[in-house]
Amino acid sequence: MTDRVGEVPTIDNLVIGLGVTGRAVARALIQRGESVVATEDRPTDATRALAAEIGIDLRETPSVDEVADLVVRAARVLPSPGIPDNHPAMVAARVAGAPVRSEFDLAAGWDTRPVVAVTGTNGKTTVTTLVTDMIVAGGQHAVAVGNTDVPLVEAIDDPMVDVFVVEASSFRIAHSERFAPCVAAWLNFAPDHLDVHASLAAYEAAKAKLLRDQSPDDVAILNADDPVVMSHSGPARRVTFSAERGDWHVSAEQLVSPSGVPFVAVADLPRSRPHDIANALAAAAIAHEAGVGLDAVARVLRQFVGLPHRVELVAEVDGVSWVNDSKATVPQAASAAISGFDSVVLIAGGRGKGLDPTPLTEHADRIRSVIAIGEAASDIERVFGDVGVAVTIAGSMAEAVAAARAVARPGDAVLLSPGGASQDWYLNYAARGDDFAALVRTIGTEEVRS
Repeated sequence: MTDRVGEVPTIDNLVIGLGVTGRAVARALIQRGESVVATEDRPTDATRALAAEIGIDLRETPSVDEVADLVVRAARVLPSPGIPDNHPAMVAARVAGAPVRSEFDLAAGWDTRPVVAVTGTNGKTTVTTLVTDMIVAGGQHAVAVGNTDVPLVEAIDDPMVDVFVVEASSFRIAHSERFAPCVAAWLNFAPDHLDVHASLAAYEAAKAKLLRDQSPDDVAILNADDPVVMSHSGPARRVTFSAERGDWHVSAEQLVSPSGVPFVAVADLPRSRPHDIANALAAAAIAHEAGVGLDAVARVLRQFVGLPHRVELVAEVDGVSWVNDSKATVPQAASAAISGFDSVVLIAGGRGKGLDPTPLTEHADRIRSVIAIGEAASDIERVFGDVGVAVTIAGSMAEAVAAARAVARPGDAVLLSPGGASQDWYLNYAARGDDFAALVRTIGTEEVRS
């Protein structure tokens, strides 16, 4: 194949980055007889071995000019999720008007089975897990894909799946030409990922694209309490959730469907803080619109104890609850966690991602003391100083746990809810939460229950 002018060979598929999704995309294309050129800014021996194994033409740490040349020659540019808007490949693609596609576009071209999608700043993984479990409980084979360990483009190789439940990050949606799930849910919106998206408006626009390509036969499920979410619409039928004002809501301490049918009591939920109720209502709405009966929905909700690193009780020692909410990587998520406790010793900080930490102080009346960690420690100290809450800066998680133990009283919750990313000290939020939990379990070992 050649370009229109000259004899420079064209590139069928240019994959930018060989992370989990980039590898899956490259492999899927090659399996279908297409050629792949891939760029990798930080190549490893494992990356090189994979490229050689499956036949990828790998370009290691290309210069800006080299990337621009590859993009211009590409019939299709496939950036991995998380490639920032200012990456040379993305800049070159915008300048050249090159077609940018995602794994969602590839999967839609190769597979027609139903896709249910969940996006939102917070709660995506929890709701995706709940919906997947509900569909399975209703008798169909569903898998959680996308922003998980299994990209959608890889999952479609399994012929036994009936429904794909996609955790749809803004990165994947933004890179998609067309993504039209039969049921699409937007859980909430708060500032995040400003280290990847060019602006807050670009982040919002990426989320809103989830609704753009649906048809009138599809369903859009929206958070009635979120004004940003509710300001967007598409052609699909709208269904809302909210404890007080949604089509799916709470009445007389029961979760209730739009038809007024109660399907589970709040008292029967293992987790019933405000964000848990919102997640339960959203998941119920999604699953029911995907064809799941309310009995199956209720069975899953009665059994769901939550996911690791999400307001997870690690231990109770001397009347103090130690809670791991390391997944709270934006201030709004941490604020939601704080709102579920009466008296908090908060461990907060990490890498700020350019976000304003002020929302952490929304429930300052519930916070007795703050232990600030990581790169954002000084910002945490500043915003809590403005509202008169005592702050201690810790240089490690061990120091943070020791400082929290020194000030905690019976009835307090020591809450690791950083409101920032983990990569200043850790590989990821799970490693941060695991370190916290391991340190906590050394406190009064004979009294700790994990």
